[in-house]
Amino acid sequence: MKFKSNIDLKTGQSNKTVRFLPYTSKSISRIRQDVKSWNNYLAIAQSEEPKMWPLQLLFNDIFLDAHLASQIENRKQQVFSAGFSLKTAKGEVDEEQTKFLSNLKSYRDLTNQILDSIYFGYSLVELNLNKTDFGDRLDVISLPRTNIVPQLGRFLTDYSDDSKFIIYREMPEFGTWILEFNTGGLGLLNKAVPNVLFKRFAQSCWSELCEIYGIPPRVLTTNTQDTVLLNRAEQMMKDMGAAAWFIIDETEKFEWAQGVSTNGDVYNNLITLCRNEISLLISGAVIGQDTVNGNRSKEEVSQDMLWQLVQSDMKMVESYWNSTIIPALIKIGILKGEVHFEFDPSEDLDQLFKFTQGLLPFKEIDNNWLKEKFGVEVTGDKSPLSNGLKADNDFFV
Repeated sequence: MKFKSNIDLKTGQSNKTVRFLPYTSKSISRIRQDVKSWNNYLAIAQSEEPKMWPLQLLFNDIFLDAHLASQIENRKQQVFSAGFSLKTAKGEVDEEQTKFLSNLKSYRDLTNQILDSIYFGYSLVELNLNKTDFGDRLDVISLPRTNIVPQLGRFLTDYSDDSKFIIYREMPEFGTWILEFNTGGLGLLNKAVPNVLFKRFAQSCWSELCEIYGIPPRVLTTNTQDTVLLNRAEQMMKDMGAAAWFIIDETEKFEWAQGVSTNGDVYNNLITLCRNEISLLISGAVIGQDTVNGNRSKEEVSQDMLWQLVQSDMKMVESYWNSTIIPALIKIGILKGEVHFEFDPSEDLDQLFKFTQGLLPFKEIDNNWLKEKFGVEVTGDKSPLSNGLKADNDFFV
């Protein structure tokens, strides 16, 4: 394995890291997307010689939608907030390596790439072990999905040129320094494309409606054949504000078209529909958005639906860590021994606290466990006399 560090320890100068899969960065042109272009990109991605870059650029564009991004981040952050352990073959927790991995930035980077494969369809990363003054540092480099054709196992050095590619799955570094996370489909974002595009269209139309209602255009009638009068009229209209204006001749007639009278409800309904569809796709339910018909029981059911999806994500993360990432980290030398990755089992602390309260009169409960589980500082048992009870030796047995 050829390796070159980022920093020369003698000179302190930064060096260029050797890349296994080099690519050419390209500038991105932003154009208005619509459903027709989405269908064209789908046809290109599902052809015999697929090209993924048009569809991936569209995914990056719709990911700018605030509602879509918030739903995805809400689902992902529940995975990141869950505790995990590295366990040995005997089922014992390896405390030292668990603590080391939890403090490693690469853990979050790799887990984030696994979760992103759910939405974008696939992820491909490179690992780089860089030597610094503070020891070895493992860097995770996310490779652009526009340059990847997972159906054929190709990595394009320039995604606009199909003739220059690398079969990355046949490289000796694949599985150690190059890791792939692939769901085998186009990802959830592909199903969210029409809803985001319609939502964006409705917002644009609504903003134009607000402009028309808020600053109506102005019209001035004058003799347009008289240059002095025309120039005077133009200057007057320019000095009277920023609203749109126009000038017509005295012999001409202008009438306002009678359109549908609305205050924007039609756009609001379309935006609400699209938001609900996005929520159903990502979270499995509409959570905390419908303030008119919302209630506590509905929100609890919605949270349960989201938690089911999060648990599925956690199972997938565990599978990739145990089958792909941990073997690679052991080969690199980051981890050692036979260990496997597990998320800590989730607990309903409210229900557990009620259950503990019911046991207190009958069973002795460890003070350290109470402190660790509920954060309650317990210093000792309370004297019966402090409760106003009679100190009866026959009673307190």
